[in-house]
Amino acid sequence: MGLRKAGGSAQLRLFLGLLLQLLAGEPAGSTNITISESIISVTAGGTGPGPGPGPEPAAKPVARGANHTVPKQVEFGVCTVTCGIGIREVILTNGCPGAESKCIVRVEECRGPSDCGWGRPISESLESVKIPCIYIPPENRFTYIWKMLIPDQQSLILPNDSALLEVHRDTHPVAFQCDTKEHNELIATVKYTVYTTAELETRRLRKPNTDVLLMFVLVAGVIVSVGVIFAIIFITLNWASVKSFWQTKVCKREDQSSQGSLRTFEDSPGNPATAEASQSSQLETVQEQASTSYQEWNARGGKETF
Repeated sequence: MGLRKAGGSAQLRLFLGLLLQLLAGEPAGSTNITISESIISVTAGGTGPGPGPGPEPAAKPVARGANHTVPKQVEFGVCTVTCGIGIREVILTNGCPGAESKCIVRVEECRGPSDCGWGRPISESLESVKIPCIYIPPENRFTYIWKMLIPDQQSLILPNDSALLEVHRDTHPVAFQCDTKEHNELIATVKYTVYTTAELETRRLRKPNTDVLLMFVLVAGVIVSVGVIFAIIFITLNWASVKSFWQTKVCKREDQSSQGSLRTFEDSPGNPATAEASQSSQLETVQEQASTSYQEWNARGGKETF
């Protein structure tokens, strides 16, 4: 049944090829070549009427949106940021070249919560400090709005519209905020506190104490670790001596415990030797009492009045 269908398709293709060649005015010699190629293409396809199966299509690109679905063979890497805008890897888990089980298809953007809280300056000195906005290259893709935060008042918008702001230290701490926007959409916001020169010096004086404590803990940990390693190496190299030493110590402990138990047994009231000793002491006490009574009787003249 499949061959018949293939033959019918071949005849149809032959007819169409002849018709097109006649209309184009081509010579008949080239017609046979077209016929043979069409027949070969039909028979090579197997039982189906069309050409054989081609290579597997590549994985569809993952589009962001509610109307698109993510193929099961694609997974996403971890985002490089926890807030604002970052990048992540799109990993293919099926259909990688060679024997690889996973391969990176591309890198795309990823976003987290827009509020990034309080940030840290990229550089600071006793006179000024440099603070950045949240963004990814290219820098001119976004718009930046810098604000000076004033307590209990409306924020003051600064004229600077770049991603980096250099601020000179004032006589009192000042808080700044940068909003990163794209097409009037808030992408990220970050805040900074610029301390005074005196406060910065105080913070730097406090910091070495913490550094010294951390260094002490680190050195102590290294020393303890090295000591443990050397102890393990010593025990391994001198295992016979260590084993004999512990056996001698265990034997001494067993002898001391056996001697102590023997003494306890001898001193116990149920021991026969202890019972004989108590009986002899009682007999001696009775004899002493009898001799004392006899001496008193002799002192009274050997007569008693009844």
